Amino acid sequence: MKKTIVDYLEKTTQKFADKISFADDKNQATYVELTQHAQALGTALIKHTEKINKPIAIYLDKTVSCIEAMLGVVYSGNFYTILDTKSPAERIELILSTLEPEIIITSKKNEEKAKKLLNNKIELIIYEDIVNTEIDKQLIDNVKSEIIDTNPMYILFTSGSTGVPKGTVVSHRAVTTYTKWAVETFNFTEKTTFGNQTPFYFSMSITDVFSTIMTGATFYIIPKMYFSFPVKLVEFLNEKKVNTIYWVPSALCIVANMGTLDITELPYLTKVLFAGEVMPTKQLNMWIKKLPHAMFANLFGPTETTDICTYYVIDRKIENTESLPIGKHCDNCDVMVIKEDGTEARDGEEGELCVRGSFLAAGYYKNPEKTNQVFVQNPLNKAYPEVVYRTGDIVKYNEKGELIYISRKDFQIKHMGYRIELGEIENRINNIDGIMNCACIYDTENSKIVLFYQGNIDEVEILNKAKEKLTNYMVPNKVVKLDKLPYNANGKIDRKLLQNMNKENN
Repeated sequence: MKKTIVDYLEKTTQKFADKISFADDKNQATYVELTQHAQALGTALIKHTEKINKPIAIYLDKTVSCIEAMLGVVYSGNFYTILDTKSPAERIELILSTLEPEIIITSKKNEEKAKKLLNNKIELIIYEDIVNTEIDKQLIDNVKSEIIDTNPMYILFTSGSTGVPKGTVVSHRAVTTYTKWAVETFNFTEKTTFGNQTPFYFSMSITDVFSTIMTGATFYIIPKMYFSFPVKLVEFLNEKKVNTIYWVPSALCIVANMGTLDITELPYLTKVLFAGEVMPTKQLNMWIKKLPHAMFANLFGPTETTDICTYYVIDRKIENTESLPIGKHCDNCDVMVIKEDGTEARDGEEGELCVRGSFLAAGYYKNPEKTNQVFVQNPLNKAYPEVVYRTGDIVKYNEKGELIYISRKDFQIKHMGYRIELGEIENRINNIDGIMNCACIYDTENSKIVLFYQGNIDEVEILNKAKEKLTNYMVPNKVVKLDKLPYNANGKIDRKLLQNMNKENN
C-alpha cells in the first residue's frame, strides 16, 4: 500500500535508477541518488526527533538539495515547511512563532542567516553534515509503518488578513490523490520533462515536483533571472528539451509581450499549463498561435485544495474579449456554487465556489478560529457531517456549463453605488492595442479606481479607449504608467505594492 510520496519514489527508482530526476543550475541527481540522499537525511532526522508528526522547517535555496530535504522529512515521519531564504527576517520569524519547529535544516551558505532566526528551542542542522549519513533501513521502515496517510506532509504558509501568515496543513493522502489525478489527466510519464518556474513554498510546485517523482519524469529548475530575459529563457527550454511547463500567467505574458514568440522556436513544448492568477486571453492567443498543436490548460484552485480544484483544457477558440473558463471539477474533488442565502446557484447565477473531496487540506495550523470560518459543514448536506472549503472566489456557470471565475470576494468593490469586478476592468483594458499588462486597485480613502499599466500607449489615449470599452462608472479615475509591473516572489502581480505606491503618490 502506497501511503506517502516516498513509496512512489522507491517504485520509480526501481524502474529509472540512473535517470536524472531533478536538476538545478549547479547540480543534478539521478533517481537512485535522490532516494539515497533522502533516506540518509531521513535517518539523521529520526535520530534527532523523539516522535513522528513534528514540524521541521527547511531553510534552503531553490535547489535539488531542497527537494531531497523535503523527502528526507517525509522519510522521518514528520512534516515540513519551506522557508523562503530571500524573505524578510520579520516574516520568517512570524512563521516560526506559529510553527515552533523542532529543527531547521539549512545549508552552510545560509547558516549565519539561519542562526539569527533561532531561539533556544530550535535545533539547527546543516544539510551538508547529514546528507551522507549511513542509511538505517530498519529504522526508516519502522517509522514508515507508523505513518497514516491523513498525517500532515507539509504546511504551506500564505498571507493572512491580519498580517500574520496562516499555515495550511496538507496531508499525505491529499498530495498523493491530487498527484495521481494530475498524472492521469495530463498524461505525465517518464518522457515528460518539466521546466519549473514556481517556488517550492508556493502550492503550484506540488504539481510538477510530485508528478516527477510519481512517473519518473525529469525536472529542471529554471534560473529565476531567465524570466527577465525571455530569449535566454526559450534557449534554456530548448537546450533541456522541456516539453511541459506549469507557470503563473505573468511569466507567460512576459514571453508574449516581449515579442519572443515571433523570433524564436519551441520545437519540444507540447503542454502549457498555468494557474495562480487570471490568464489574459490576448497573450494566451499569442501562445496558441505559436504552438497550435500543444495542449493548453487553465488550472484553478487555492492552497487549501493542495493545488487546484478545477481545470479547463482549451478545446475551442477563445476570443480576446472573452473570460477564460476555469472549467470543471477534478476527479475525486467536487465543487459547488453557493449563494449568500446558502442555496446552490443556478446556471448564470453568481455564488461562492465551495470545494469538497480528497484534495482538501485539514485546516490551518494552530488557528482553529480561522479554520472554522472557512472549513465548514456542507450547506447542501443536512444528513451527516461533511466538510467543505469556502474559497472566497465568486464564480458562475456559463451557457456551455463551464465555470467562469468572476473575482475574489475581496476583489469586488462598490463604487458610485455599483458593484464592480476589478478583473473585468483589467480584462477590457488588456485588450487595448499597445497594452502589455495591467492591474487595477481600489483607493478606498479617495473612492478611486486606479489603473497601473505597462505598454507603449500614453495615459490620455488609454482613458479615451477605456471609455469606448467600459461603462462610465467603471472607467479608471487615475491611470499610472510603469516601465514594468511589480511581481511578488511567486511571480504574480504584486497588488499590495501597487496599493502602497498609490498611497505614497497621493
